[in-house]
Amino acid sequence: MKYDVVVVGAGPAGSIASRYAALNGASVLLIEEHQSIGSPVGCTGLLSTRAVSECDLEPSDDFVLNNVKGAFIYSTDGIPLQIDGGQTKAYVVSRKTFDRKLAQTAVESGVDILLRTKAVGIENSSSIQKLHVLKEGVKQTIKAHVVIGADGIRSNISKMVGLGNVEKIVSGIQVDGVYESKNSEFVELFPGSYAPGFFAWTVPLSKSISRIGLGTTEPDAVKYLNHLIKSNPEISERYQGSMMDFVVGAIPLGTLDKTFTDGVIVVGDAAGQVKPTSGGGIYPGAVCAKIAGEVAAKSALKADPSKNSLVEYEKRWKSNIGKELDTGMKIHEFITNLKDEQLNDLLHSMNNPKILDTITKYGDMDHPSILVKKMMHPSNLKPGLKICWSLAKTVI
Repeated sequence: MKYDVVVVGAGPAGSIASRYAALNGASVLLIEEHQSIGSPVGCTGLLSTRAVSECDLEPSDDFVLNNVKGAFIYSTDGIPLQIDGGQTKAYVVSRKTFDRKLAQTAVESGVDILLRTKAVGIENSSSIQKLHVLKEGVKQTIKAHVVIGADGIRSNISKMVGLGNVEKIVSGIQVDGVYESKNSEFVELFPGSYAPGFFAWTVPLSKSISRIGLGTTEPDAVKYLNHLIKSNPEISERYQGSMMDFVVGAIPLGTLDKTFTDGVIVVGDAAGQVKPTSGGGIYPGAVCAKIAGEVAAKSALKADPSKNSLVEYEKRWKSNIGKELDTGMKIHEFITNLKDEQLNDLLHSMNNPKILDTITKYGDMDHPSILVKKMMHPSNLKPGLKICWSLAKTVI
């Protein structure tokens, strides 16, 4: 088999990259090692409205389970900070259906798909890449000008061509259970020692069913989830004990130093293109995947998939969202290094009408640096906001 572009991994980034490569005139093959697209699930399924739009999809009952307009952020002493966006800011989606929708749009754009096909080796050069795969257990070789690695956090493609893997990983764990939401249009967030290194959450699917989970950089995420469910006053009082789904996953934090080489591009989780503040990878992954598909197609069609040609991909995605991802990493490191008492002070200091109005006006799931910089306005710099000031200084 021979194609202009082969994309490894049929998650959102892979489907979008393959579609954009096809739309730019390339012959494209998308391969997926699992037997179905969208499984196994490893995500909360909370997507900003911008993320869905960036994927070129309209919100639909096919994959949208619930609309979210705000959040309750709980300090460890149990006092909630209510952030009300006033309108739908995010969707809770079925990731299985969402991922399949994106793969469908890729097929409709001319992409071929092979399931149960795992990349096991690559001979890469500045002209033709030989991708060695196991297709239903049978060894085959696929030739392409450009290979796009969209194969997740522990990307084999990235590792095989010497680009490495992301270094900082958050372990994620989540259950779906009977849980009485205070408001089914609000998620609940629990930063601090309940989830060291990240945060815990409840994401409502309905008034009575929620996804309850956390991310942590500590070992044994199951232990922390059990502690959260049993010991957190808010969750323990409203969780009814049943479990309808159990999901584990991992979140990469921090982008790769380099995301391309001769004949190869890496994108999405494989490249660490994930928002460090929330762990969301759909929006930045979609932004970068579009660029990856376009650059790969252009380079393949002019038979020049060398580093000198593919460098355009890295220049463009970094120009677009690189600074925001770097800023998000600074925010993440600042917040996760706070002790519970300091975190409580930060949340309490934000719990006044003027600050809440600023958050409502400038808060953005995909661009958190906008809000942090607005917090530096002189009218907000009162003695009770010293920690906000310290946070703002880290991202300027």
